[in-house]
Amino acid sequence: MRALVVEDQPKLASLIKRGLTEEGYAVDLAPNGLEALVRAGATEYDVIVLDVMLPGIDGFEVVRRLREQTVQSPVLLLTARDAPNDRVTGLDLGADDYLTKPFSFDELLARLRALARRGPLERRPVLQVGPLKLDPRTRRAWHGEIELELSAKEFALLETFMRRPGEVLSRFELIEHAWDVAYENRSNVIDVYVRYLREKIDRRFGLTLIETVRGAGYRLKDGG
Repeated sequence: MRALVVEDQPKLASLIKRGLTEEGYAVDLAPNGLEALVRAGATEYDVIVLDVMLPGIDGFEVVRRLREQTVQSPVLLLTARDAPNDRVTGLDLGADDYLTKPFSFDELLARLRALARRGPLERRPVLQVGPLKLDPRTRRAWHGEIELELSAKEFALLETFMRRPGEVLSRFELIEHAWDVAYENRSNVIDVYVRYLREKIDRRFGLTLIETVRGAGYRLKDGG
């Protein structure tokens, strides 16, 4: 899952990023509305966490412009203002949810999971491809009846494959959805983690679910 956090307070932005990263998200930061518009226009985010009180253009205006630009990533607004008319304004402009400060991180995670399931694309609560099942809400995965022990990045990579079964995904596309912008697309990090994942979902069961498409990337067999 890839998230964009738009927050002008460096300490809070860092805390949110660290917490989401520990939950397996790939997180990009934007300190203002203009940078948020550039990033969201160039990258397909699974969720956008957007502070309302930003320097320059505020969060309400960012939401309005995002929807004008047909960016459909789910948006969760963060604000210290909890007046009903503020909530109504944000939702009417195209935001999907609203969370007032201060907030518990557990509640933020729960709301982001709900938004990601709704998403710009319809998302089933539990994904299933062949013998594999994956629950984004509980962050658990199974091969048949056997639960898999996956690291946060292995889980993120498998989820990306399972949302697009049968499609050839380039290394760049996999990095886009499972890593943040600190990684360069020429890095071999994808090859390393695909190898880790194959050990757990393929070789352990004598199968070949993840295929290498020479010169193009990787593909999860549709239906196993």
